[in-house]
Amino acid sequence: MSTRATGVVAIAILCSRLLGLIREMVFAGLFGAGKNLDAFLMAFRLPNLLRDLFAEGALSTAFITTFSKKIAVEGDDAAWRLANKVATLTAVFMSAVTLLGVIFAPQLVDLLTWGSWSPDKTALTILLTRVMWPFMLLVSLAALVMGILNAKHVFGPPAMASSYFNVGSIIGGVAIGWWLDPHFGARSLVGLAIGTLIGGAWQLAGQFPSLWRVGYKYRADFQWCDEGVRTVLALMAPAVIAASAVQVNVLVNSGFAASLGNGPVSWLNIAFRLMQLPLGIFGVAIGTVTLPLVSKSAAVGDIEEFRAILARGMRLAFLLTIPSAIGLAMLASPIISVIYQHGRFTAEMTRQTAGALQFYAVGLVSYAELKVLTPAFYAIGKRNTPMVVSFGTNLFLNWLFTFRLAWGHRGLAFSTSLVATINFLLLYWLMWRHTRTLETRQMLIGLGKICVASALLVLVCWAANHWWLDAWARLHFFPRLCALLLAIAFGATTFFGSAFLLRVPEVQDLVDLLRRRISS
Repeated sequence: MSTRATGVVAIAILCSRLLGLIREMVFAGLFGAGKNLDAFLMAFRLPNLLRDLFAEGALSTAFITTFSKKIAVEGDDAAWRLANKVATLTAVFMSAVTLLGVIFAPQLVDLLTWGSWSPDKTALTILLTRVMWPFMLLVSLAALVMGILNAKHVFGPPAMASSYFNVGSIIGGVAIGWWLDPHFGARSLVGLAIGTLIGGAWQLAGQFPSLWRVGYKYRADFQWCDEGVRTVLALMAPAVIAASAVQVNVLVNSGFAASLGNGPVSWLNIAFRLMQLPLGIFGVAIGTVTLPLVSKSAAVGDIEEFRAILARGMRLAFLLTIPSAIGLAMLASPIISVIYQHGRFTAEMTRQTAGALQFYAVGLVSYAELKVLTPAFYAIGKRNTPMVVSFGTNLFLNWLFTFRLAWGHRGLAFSTSLVATINFLLLYWLMWRHTRTLETRQMLIGLGKICVASALLVLVCWAANHWWLDAWARLHFFPRLCALLLAIAFGATTFFGSAFLLRVPEVQDLVDLLRRRISS
């Protein structure tokens, strides 16, 4: 991928993340973080989870690999025939899954909530699940189209497609919800569910013009006994198995959250979304730069270069996410207040959500390091190694912190962070063994310097909370926003300025790159 294409994809993903944040902010303001929003989020959980499991992960990766080889070896015509076969198979299979999901929605909701919700809340969740289940069909086809376009070196429109989903679900969902119930009660949630389908349809249809420009015309093809189709399915299988471990943990967390009553599902979802924002932005940058380089080094057997690139990517992840984690943990309440505390989202909801965000922030650094480490295992042909955290570990930690130690929903956030940290440490050790060293000494020296800069950042965040943010509850929106942005800007300047003076190599590289851009 060229530098220009990388920038386009990064900007598109940033837009999608921000629009996703706006989507949740709007929904939280309309319904608050309680019973109704819990029902909507839980109803969306399973189709969204299966989307991550099948469509946007395994299917897209397996299809791009096979489709690209078809183009290179047999030409465009053979590649188009493969695309037609896979598209037809996907449409038929996902239609069947949709039908089964609609029929068995009551059983699926009971599985997700462990039967712990009241009858009216369960009935509402079942209704919303049935409305939103076709989303899986739409997004699976959208992922397939994205694969075709990426294989033809078209990156911008498919990267923007998820932004279409967010815009469509906001506009369509709010408009239909208001039409069904101007007071935005439980009935208007059906409007949000329909808006999700509108967003999914736009995510698919928004890529059609680019698809036509690269020369693709769909024709139904039911001849699935084909070598290319078998290759796609064979490549999908290990990816689905690998991702299923994570998705099972998500289901377990959903069950624990649902058993805690009204609110925790929404609080945890909002907090996790905020934690994912810096992770998504920095993960894209680090992953885009690191993965092609380590893959090339692994392919030619250059272990020294592989080790150096991987270690540098990990140091960069530490540099970018340690201050992010500190900022999220120490400024959790102001951040959530500015973004979410509007309409029916109360100060108490802000406090509960902030508690979850603080514990999610503990695992942010480990999540980022996993973004660097996990693809490196794929590059050296060890695809199953990242599946080192078992279902039992997650289940035990959830039980321990949520019920045994009575931390409630905060315990769920903390156990999630612990699972990520354990996973990272185990993968680091395994990669260290494989490469015989991972520039550990240099990494520890860099970490020491980052910790010094982080200590200064902690002081800035502490001062912000105790001095100019102490009258937070009495401020209006724009003074709150300005105060928060001032605190973030001052904290970032303090951290990166200190890191530069301490001669952290990655900061100096960024400064040198900026100087070259300005002078050129």
